[in-house]
Amino acid sequence: MRVAVLRERRAAETRVAATPETVKKLIGMGCTVAVEAGAGLSSGIPDAQYAEAGAEVAADPAAALAGAGIVLAVRAPEAAEQALIPRGAILIGTLQADKDAASAYASAGIDACAMELAPRITRAQSMDVLSSQANLAGYRAVVEAAGAFDKAFPMLMTAAGTISAANVFVMGAGVAGLQAIATARRLGGRVSATDVRPAAKEEIKSLGASFVGYEDEESKAAQTAGGYAKQLSANFYAEQAKVVAAHIAKQDIVICTALVQGRKAPTLVTEAMVASMKPGSVIVDIAADAGGNVAVTQPGQETLTANGVKVLGFTNWPGRIPAAASALYARNLLTFLTTFWDKEAKKPAMPAEDDIVKGVTLTRGGAVVHPSLA
Repeated sequence: MRVAVLRERRAAETRVAATPETVKKLIGMGCTVAVEAGAGLSSGIPDAQYAEAGAEVAADPAAALAGAGIVLAVRAPEAAEQALIPRGAILIGTLQADKDAASAYASAGIDACAMELAPRITRAQSMDVLSSQANLAGYRAVVEAAGAFDKAFPMLMTAAGTISAANVFVMGAGVAGLQAIATARRLGGRVSATDVRPAAKEEIKSLGASFVGYEDEESKAAQTAGGYAKQLSANFYAEQAKVVAAHIAKQDIVICTALVQGRKAPTLVTEAMVASMKPGSVIVDIAADAGGNVAVTQPGQETLTANGVKVLGFTNWPGRIPAAASALYARNLLTFLTTFWDKEAKKPAMPAEDDIVKGVTLTRGGAVVHPSLA
C-alpha cells in the first residue's frame, strides 16, 4: 500500500500530515511512503529526514500520488492535486467538506475521511485532531498574548517597586481554553474564565482559576452528548453579556476560544466591551477562523483599536506552532490507520458500522455516505 503525503498549499498552512517518526511506523506496517518535496519545511523537517526514515521524496504531487492507496493531508487538497488522486484511494485529513466538495470526492472515486468529525468517545481520543490542535492553540494564544502585552504576567517584587500580576480572562473552557488557563497560570497571571457548559465550572476551578458567568436552568443543558457547546437563546447570551461586560473592563488580557460545532463562532465581546478596556490591554481571538468571538476582530490580522487595545485575530492558531502541531496531528492520523489496519493484508479495513468510521467517512465507493451531507 502506497501512502502519499502532500505539501500543503493553502494560505498560511505550515503543518504537514506525516513526520519521520510516523513515516517509519507506516513503513513498519508494510506501506511504502512518498512525501512530496518540501512538505515538511515549514514544520522544520527537511526532505533529508524523510529520506532517512525510508520515504521516497517525490518531486511533485503527480509523482507522490502515482499509485497511492492512501493520501494524508492537513487540509483538503486543492482541485489540481485532487484531480491526481487515484480512484479508490482513501483521503484522510481535516477536509471541512460541504455537499459540493463531498459530491466531488464521490465523483472522483475518492473515499474521503474528515478527521474533524471523529466522535467524542473514549476509543477516538488518541485520533482526535480537534483536541490535539486546540490544545496547542490554547498554549500559543497565551504566548502570543504575553508577547503583545506591554507589562509582565507575574507579580514582580523588585527593589524599584512591585508590578501587579496580569488579570487574564479566558472565554470558553474547552480543550483550548483549559490549556490557556493552565499556561496563563504557569506564567503567573491572575486567571478567571467562563463557559456556558455546566461541567466547565469545576474544570476551571480545578486549574486554579475563578469562574465568572451567568447560570440558569437553560445553562444546565448547554452541552451536547458529544461534549460540544450548544447554541443558547438570545436571552441567555444577553444575561451572560452583562456579567462578562463588568468583568472584562477590569482585565488586562482576554483570550476567546468559544466555538459551536458546525456554526459561526458566537460574538461574546462587543465593541462596547472592547472600548471599556484599558489602553495596552490585549485580546486574543482563537475563534477568528470561524468569524471570531470579538466584534472588532479582523480575521488573519492584528489590529489596534482607537482606545489602544490590541486584538490578535490570527487564523490557523495551531499552524503558529507548526513543529509540535505536525507531530501531534501526524500521530492522530497514524492512530486512525493502525486502529483499522489489516495486518495480514497490509491495508486498511474500515467496517462501515464502526462508530468512528461512520463518523469520519464522507464518501465510500463513489457515493456520499455521511448523514450530514448525503
